[in-house]
Amino acid sequence: MRSAPTILHLDMDAFFAAVEQAAKPSLRGKPVVVGGLGPRGVVATASYEARVHGVHSAMAMAHARRLCPNAAYLVPRFAVYRQISDVVMELLSRLSPLVEPLSLDEAFVDLEAGGIADDPRAVGERLRSDIRAATGLTGSVGLAGSKLLAKIASERAKPDGLVVIEPGTERELLAPLQVRTLPGVGPATAEHLRRAGILTVGEVVEAGEAELVRLLGKAHGAHVHQMALGIDERPVVADRESKSISVEDTFDVDLTDRVRVRLEVDRLADRCVRRLRSAGRSGRTVVLKVRRYDFTTLTRSETLRAPTDDLAVVRETAARLLEAVDITGGVRLLGVGVAGLADYTQEDLFAQAAEREEEAAGALEGTSEGAPEASAPGAPEPGAVERRWMPGQDVRHSEYGAGWVQGSGVGRVTVRFEEPGSAAPGRVRTFAVGDPELEPSEPLPLVPPDQPPSRCQLSPASVPKSRSGGGSGTGPDREGPLMP
Repeated sequence: MRSAPTILHLDMDAFFAAVEQAAKPSLRGKPVVVGGLGPRGVVATASYEARVHGVHSAMAMAHARRLCPNAAYLVPRFAVYRQISDVVMELLSRLSPLVEPLSLDEAFVDLEAGGIADDPRAVGERLRSDIRAATGLTGSVGLAGSKLLAKIASERAKPDGLVVIEPGTERELLAPLQVRTLPGVGPATAEHLRRAGILTVGEVVEAGEAELVRLLGKAHGAHVHQMALGIDERPVVADRESKSISVEDTFDVDLTDRVRVRLEVDRLADRCVRRLRSAGRSGRTVVLKVRRYDFTTLTRSETLRAPTDDLAVVRETAARLLEAVDITGGVRLLGVGVAGLADYTQEDLFAQAAEREEEAAGALEGTSEGAPEASAPGAPEPGAVERRWMPGQDVRHSEYGAGWVQGSGVGRVTVRFEEPGSAAPGRVRTFAVGDPELEPSEPLPLVPPDQPPSRCQLSPASVPKSRSGGGSGTGPDREGPLMP
C-alpha cells in the first residue's frame, strides 16, 4: 500500500449512452438504452435517466423495454466510441507513462510514475475538466493508494465527481461493503461465502485467513483475505497484451440449417481476421464457440503450425471445427476467435491459401444473407432490394443534412435531423426506406474543433461534485457492468 493516493481510476459516466445523448440533442435528459435490439439482445449501457427505472447493463433488452418503455433504444456505434476512447486515453497518457486501460471507458493511472504525485486531487480535477473540454462528456475519478480502493472511490464519485480515499481509512471504508466488491469474488465465490454466513468485507476479516483458506483454497482464500484488509499491491501495468481476438453473434431465431450456420461462421471469421489485421497481430490457435438451443456451450480449437492472419486459413479451420459439432436442434450463438497472438505471420502456411480465399470470398458474396456487418450496424447490404436502417444510425439527406434514424418499418424510415452542437432538438421527417436522397453517413464530432462544449451537451443527471476523506457518502448511482 502506498502512503499517498497516487493511483487514479477513471470511469466515464454511462459512456455509450452519454455519447448518444451528446450526439443527439433531442435525447439529452431522457432515458437512453444502448445494446442489441433483437429478441435476445442485451443492454450494453443505460443512461442515468433509464437507471432510475431499474434498467442496467447486462439486462435482457426485452426486460428493459418493459421497465422503461419510453426510452430511446439504440444500436451501439462502436467506431464512434473507440474514437472518443482514443481521445480520453491520450489525455491519460499525458499524466503518466503507466496507464492501464480496462475497457473503452475505464483505466488506471499511476501518478507517481508520471512525477505528478504532489497534489493528486488537483490532477484529478484537471483531468475531468480536460475530458469535458475535449469530448463534451463527463467522467468520475477515484484516487487512493491502491487499485482496489481507487476503483471503489470512482464508483462512489459517480456521476461526474471525484473522491479521494486517504491512506489509513481503508479498513473502516471496506468493512460494510458486500463481498462482491473485492476483486476475485464472483457470483460463485460470493455464494460459497454466503453459505458460511459471510456477507460483508468486515465479516471476511473477522473470519480470518485460515477459515478463508479452508473455504476457498489456499491461493484464493489468502488473496480474498488480503483484499478484505485493504492490502492490494497490484501495480498499474501499461499496455496489457490481449491474449486473443474474437467476435460472436447471438441470433434472434435459432439456426437449424447447417449451410446457414456455415455461412455465419465464414462471416464471423471474416470479421475476426479484420480485427486481427487492424491490430497488426496474427495467431496460432483458431477457436470456435457454439451455444446450442438448450444453452449448452461448446468450444473447439485447433492450433496451427505457425501464426497466421490469413482469412482462408481461419475460415477453413473454423469450418473444420464446425464439422465436429452436433448442431441438431439449433444454434443460438456462434463465435470465432484467434488465440496465441504474435506480431508476425508465416507466409504461405498452406500453399493453396490465396486460391481458397478468392474462391471462398466469391461464394460468400453470392450467397450470404442476414444482418449487416457489426462494424457498420444497420448499414444497407450491397445488392439488397430494401435497405435496412437501425435506430441510432447516422444518415445524411441531400436536402435536410445530417441526422439519425429514430426507427423504421413497413417500408418507411423516420429520421431526426440534428447535430451534436445544436441547442434544441431537430425536426423529424419520414421517408421511404429506398429514398435515393437518404444515405448512411459518417458520425459528426461531438465537439467541433473550433467550438468548446456548452454545458447543455452534458446530461442534466451529471452534477459535478468532489469528495474526500474515507470515501464517506456514496454517489446516487453506480455504473453497471460493462459490455463483453
